[in-house]
Amino acid sequence: MSYSNNRQGPPPEQLWKSWDRKARKQDFHATIYSSDGSQYKGEWKNDKKHGKGIYIWKSTGDFYEGDFANDMRTGFGTLTIKTIDGKFQRQYAGGWKNNMKHGYGNLFFSDNEYYEGEFYADKRNGWGRMFYADGSTYEGQWLDDKRHGTGMLRLVNDNRYEGEWRDNKKHGHGKFFYVTRGQLMEGLWVDDICKAGQMKDFGRDQAILPTPYPIPDLSLAQPDQVLAEAEATFSAADG
Repeated sequence: MSYSNNRQGPPPEQLWKSWDRKARKQDFHATIYSSDGSQYKGEWKNDKKHGKGIYIWKSTGDFYEGDFANDMRTGFGTLTIKTIDGKFQRQYAGGWKNNMKHGYGNLFFSDNEYYEGEFYADKRNGWGRMFYADGSTYEGQWLDDKRHGTGMLRLVNDNRYEGEWRDNKKHGHGKFFYVTRGQLMEGLWVDDICKAGQMKDFGRDQAILPTPYPIPDLSLAQPDQVLAEAEATFSAADG
């Protein structure tokens, strides 16, 4: 007795599925152009930019080189912008997350003004150091792109403020060292102004331009209590 073999192979793949599978971008690809003319060259995964790559914006000429994950700048990378005169200038190098600056990085405002430190959600947040074009520097805490928390601002003449900040202004307890004239102001600051404090001689012998006469001793019976009450008054008004 003979038996016929009626078993058949798997049904052929539909043509559109075959084309779709072959068109999917996976691993390294040469330059791929988007609808607006921007271009990407690098690694892919499941049709998304994923891994190392370079993305160039057609509209501006700016380009990003670094890590991608799920079609977004995530990891470490460098953003370079094209200036008005056609030159390229590095704007940011550091950590990224979901297309935003995140983690530790360096942000360049110009050739002689830049920030190095922590970022969160595309803004300076956490600890960082800012080098300003006028030669002054700030080192300390930041919140939403502003000096906020505790930090030190050193001016180009070496005078400096050490203390608390809020919304980019000296605010809270702090000390301002007038190194050039050998004096120290210590007290409570509100919106960049010392509202209650005490001026003292500090390093007057080494000062470049010392005051003609030293500051006399405070003659109040209870100077500490007077300052504390003044500080409490301004703190209550501010709070």
